[in-house]
Amino acid sequence: MTITIDPQFITETAVRLVQIDSTSPSLAPDGAGEAEIARYTAALMTQIGLDVTSYEIAPGRWNVVGRLPGQGGGRSLLLNAHFDTVGVAGMVEPFSGAIRHGRLYGRGSQDMKGSLAAMLGAAKAIVDGGLTLAGDLLVTAVADEEHSSIGMEHLVQTLTADAAIVTEPTDLQLCRAHRGFIWLDVETMGRAAHGSRFQEGIDANIRMGRFLAELDKLEQSLRARPPHPLAGPPSLHAAKLHGGTEISIYAAHCRLQVERRTIPGETVAQATAELQAIIDRLAAADDTFRATVSAAFARQPFAIAAHAPISQTVAQSIDTVLGQPTPHIGQSFWTDAALLADAGIETVILGPTGHGLHSAEEWVEVASIHKLAQILAETAVSWCG
Repeated sequence: MTITIDPQFITETAVRLVQIDSTSPSLAPDGAGEAEIARYTAALMTQIGLDVTSYEIAPGRWNVVGRLPGQGGGRSLLLNAHFDTVGVAGMVEPFSGAIRHGRLYGRGSQDMKGSLAAMLGAAKAIVDGGLTLAGDLLVTAVADEEHSSIGMEHLVQTLTADAAIVTEPTDLQLCRAHRGFIWLDVETMGRAAHGSRFQEGIDANIRMGRFLAELDKLEQSLRARPPHPLAGPPSLHAAKLHGGTEISIYAAHCRLQVERRTIPGETVAQATAELQAIIDRLAAADDTFRATVSAAFARQPFAIAAHAPISQTVAQSIDTVLGQPTPHIGQSFWTDAALLADAGIETVILGPTGHGLHSAEEWVEVASIHKLAQILAETAVSWCG
């Protein structure tokens, strides 16, 4: 069975998506949000022939779901991208949609508007080819992945599927794992006193320094641990530090925000306990050392087996389109795939080739968008039946 994509449609759609400002208002005060890009995507889905539902999940924040209904008896497949982008500070032409030397430039071109265009192109190819699927094909675009993933949290409460492909950029390699993250708050407590009264003051900042010295040792030990075969080793960094009120006053309080990157198999409880162990050791050595640690926010790591049915189906489609064996990779960054997996949906990650995620120059290779659309279409036909 031959599936023919429309490269011109895919390219023009990708250009137009980049030209629409969908900067996250959670990351930039003047961020446009997803309203305009959601309207454009919903209209295009309708034009293609999908059944479309739009959800305003928060003011100005939108999810859009396009459904190509199956005839029954087949497995459903969910394709996913996110609408929102990070900010554009330092970019020369964030919304131009310019194509030079086969590369589409602009904010979100790689992350991940090229992917959204490929998803739409895959659905269009199936409809234009008159192909009838047994299971449903769901084309989904969500809000807020770059900040809190309220879009995906809403999506997994709204619908389900037998499998999913998140089209985050992977250079057309099959991604089966990525790291998670935990944001931890560490606070040291001292006692305020005039800077001349050393007998009375207890310096929370100096005590945080002791904690940081031990944290550095932990960070080095994390990276020396056996890594996950695809996602690599765990890590952490001290992200933000604040303590003290005035130059001539002993700091009564110091707060450190730590980001801990986790690998499959690690838990929030385990990561928190590692920091608590440091606190316990320091407190045992000095009865004036008082500190607490708590997990403020967490996202789980993600992994799926190579023998999982969706892994095998997507790998075969990649091999067919690219004509070569498929590398299986992991990513260091987190994606919404983890939330789909947590919802019980078998999920893999596959996206186009590009450069400059969150940087001043971002681009996606146009040819890789076309190849991605072909792979997604082949996968839909194989998976849905």
